[in-house]
Amino acid sequence: MKKIWIVTAMEPEAQIIIDFLWLKLSKSYKNIKIYEKDWYTLASTWMWKIQASIWSSVLCTEYWIDCLVNIWVAWNLNGNNVRIWDVFLIKEIIQHDMYLPLPWDLEYAKWKIKINFESWINPSEFNFWFHENGICVTWDQFIDDADRCNQLRNNTWADIAEMEAYAVASVAREFWILDNTVIIKSISDWANNDACGWLYSNLEFAMNNSIEILKKILKI
Repeated sequence: MKKIWIVTAMEPEAQIIIDFLWLKLSKSYKNIKIYEKDWYTLASTWMWKIQASIWSSVLCTEYWIDCLVNIWVAWNLNGNNVRIWDVFLIKEIIQHDMYLPLPWDLEYAKWKIKINFESWINPSEFNFWFHENGICVTWDQFIDDADRCNQLRNNTWADIAEMEAYAVASVAREFWILDNTVIIKSISDWANNDACGWLYSNLEFAMNNSIEILKKILKI
């Protein structure tokens, strides 16, 4: 049986998956908790690229991983083309807040990472919109400002924004498991002044939609 590692950010997001898979707490660190059952293991890393990269590295170092899943909510950058609770399977991740004006061609510092995972999912199976070829931009700020939202959209043409996916994918690339990495994001808010309130109001519904995609991918 394949070993599936799931990386989430906030504990409310993680708890929805913990309940769905009947996971049990196995390890507890200062800020991080790890839950396991059978071939599923989940790490709730909390927000920020540093947190995500640290704990994704720990997982890849200490455990055998057949599939690495990154799943949580994100901000909508695509205007009216995307609805709250829509789900994206991410195929391209852009690191927005890195600037390195040096002549070296550093592989680990590439500003884009492509995910080649194929889902073979029929979008018409769901009562929400499923987008198979999502573009995600990662940066280290919570977006609750329409001007910043527009700036990100105009600079990257990304569909969604969040704070951790690039870090997870970068670690997966280093450990040669990028082709077995799945990144699922569901829209919680519009990245405007009401983003924080919308995030918590929509988190459960958005995560449940993401789990529907996860079930199809893992064939649960």
